[in-house]
Amino acid sequence: MSDTVPWWKRAVFYQIYPRSFADSNGDGIGDLAGIAARLDYVAALGVDAVWLSPFFPSPMKDFGYDVSDYRGVDPAFGTLADFDALVAEAHRLGLKIVIDQVWSHTSDQHPWFKASAAGDPAFADWYVWADAKADGSPPNNWRASFGGPAWAWHPGRQQYYLHNFLAEQPDLNFHCATVQEAILDVARFWLDRGVDGFRLDVINYLAHDRLLRDNPVRGGEAAAATIRFQRQLHNKSQPQALTFVERLRALLDSYGERMAVGEIFDDDMLGRQREYTEPGRLHTAYSFHLLNAVRATPALFLSAIEAWAGAEGWPSWSLGNHDVARFPTRQAQDDPRLTRTLLALLLCLPGTPFLYQGEELGLPQARLPFQALRDPFTIASWTDAAQDAGRDGARTPMPWTPDTPDGWLPLDPRHRTMSVAAQDADPNSMLHLTRQMIARRRASPALQTGETILRDEPDGVLAFERRLGDERLLCRFELAGTERPDLPAFGHAIIRLDAAGNPLECVAP
Repeated sequence: MSDTVPWWKRAVFYQIYPRSFADSNGDGIGDLAGIAARLDYVAALGVDAVWLSPFFPSPMKDFGYDVSDYRGVDPAFGTLADFDALVAEAHRLGLKIVIDQVWSHTSDQHPWFKASAAGDPAFADWYVWADAKADGSPPNNWRASFGGPAWAWHPGRQQYYLHNFLAEQPDLNFHCATVQEAILDVARFWLDRGVDGFRLDVINYLAHDRLLRDNPVRGGEAAAATIRFQRQLHNKSQPQALTFVERLRALLDSYGERMAVGEIFDDDMLGRQREYTEPGRLHTAYSFHLLNAVRATPALFLSAIEAWAGAEGWPSWSLGNHDVARFPTRQAQDDPRLTRTLLALLLCLPGTPFLYQGEELGLPQARLPFQALRDPFTIASWTDAAQDAGRDGARTPMPWTPDTPDGWLPLDPRHRTMSVAAQDADPNSMLHLTRQMIARRRASPALQTGETILRDEPDGVLAFERRLGDERLLCRFELAGTERPDLPAFGHAIIRLDAAGNPLECVAP
């Protein structure tokens, strides 16, 4: 493979949710020292880079996605010295470190918001403030993703402030030039500390419509009270966000081989992914196109592949993360065979794959009682009938051994039987399959950056060829749960082809 191909195009990323990965001091909360001590395990998977979810000072209303200090480490996770040691250990092991940056909003405990709310002229327009309507109601019909209006009244300032998520997460005003400069300074702080890039939380939420126009409503005015019945045209995905993204890209380019991956949530997931990765913008981006899917059908993955045909940008893909139910339950209905097939499929897709901690073990969505829940969104949406553990069900502690203690969330007993120690000793385990598939991808320029040619197949089967130079691989996946004589019992196969397209050998199940 040519050295001119950027490392992030060839890479497999591994997401670590710090609270739940490895607890070094027995307080029930994972920490940076715990992560550093387990990086040898991560490196042994064969991945190239680690995405760290937030570890910054925070009141933890949204468990770190409400940042109160962009330049520090929350005491629950350690110190800046611990972070520096983690980066040094990762680099020693050949791993890149990419850290979460939550720039669309801060905590309401951030000094910037406190100063803005108090009327400090230097910070007056750092957040999105608006007067009430004549009747005292919010300035428009925008709704928050976590429920209720996207506006909260501040009695001291006698204005509403915008919050697209929790009321404790006020939105920064990226129409303000000093906000952009402050955030770029934050980026410089971490780049100077040696991070290799950023994962940018809800990056298309950076800018709002300055006219504060109502969002169009689906299904009549009564439906406006619920966010899913609004077309969110004006509270996010504004062109001014792209202008900032271009400034950020220029900064990253000045540091050499650094990168940024954006998180996209939009009505047009795939189109917005492409928009944010056009030349001069983000290096890559992922969306909720796969993350929101509850059935793993060939059509789902075909639409993702086809949407990027001819695109100049570069996609990233993930089947799960800390925001959605674990994919073995959500997409594979807890079928081990389909779980293995989907993981293999992820590692064969064109673009950069992201694995979430525990996916290499095939962990199902954890079952938790209501009294154990911690996530505010999950608590608000709980029903006794569904008993859905929501985001908490994907955030339980990593089961290193069958005896791993409960942490800030309890372990599901099923996870104990699927621990790292148990699977490491079983050559037929999901863990060994993950290592084998990552090794296959690392050895294959075609899987990393080759072109993708779709193949016609019977219903329920997804197939495509990955081709680069003389290397041709046919990737086939049975997604309907049907036994097929032309596919192994594993439900997937990667077949090496000769120059004429004839099968030579199966190189990976």
